[in-house]
Amino acid sequence: MLSSTTPVDTSRFETPKRMRVRTGFFLTLFGLFVFMVGAKPNWFGWDRSPVVGFVQIVVFLLGLGLICLGGYVGLLALWKGRERSIPADIGLRLVSTGYIISVFAGMADIFGMGSHSLPQVPYFGPLQATGVLIGEVVIAIGFLLMVPFGKHAESK
Repeated sequence: MLSSTTPVDTSRFETPKRMRVRTGFFLTLFGLFVFMVGAKPNWFGWDRSPVVGFVQIVVFLLGLGLICLGGYVGLLALWKGRERSIPADIGLRLVSTGYIISVFAGMADIFGMGSHSLPQVPYFGPLQATGVLIGEVVIAIGFLLMVPFGKHAESK
């Protein structure tokens, strides 16, 4: 059983650190591409509807999830096996919480909490967009807290 003084093992993956940083970076870039396809499909000539529908909402939320996963993998690799600080652990939880906020705000109509409940066509309105934006800000704050600053950034 782990006590509260036991350091968190961030080196349990056997892949090289540089490879994990690259994997996180490319996963984040792929997530950004998926996010842009969902949010602005007309940039790629794929827009078929004047409104943002269910499929677009799911695609950009999936892209946001890939961005969160890639950022987590990449930033965790920067700790290089050292014990993470308390702000870094809080940052991880903020990233997860921000993603949950974004999912619930984006899918409010699907969950029956929005202004266009089923069986009406889901509509991504300004309140939902504001909720997703708030979730993205929480995610960004979480990522900033996960960066190894100060004495934790020094190598052993």
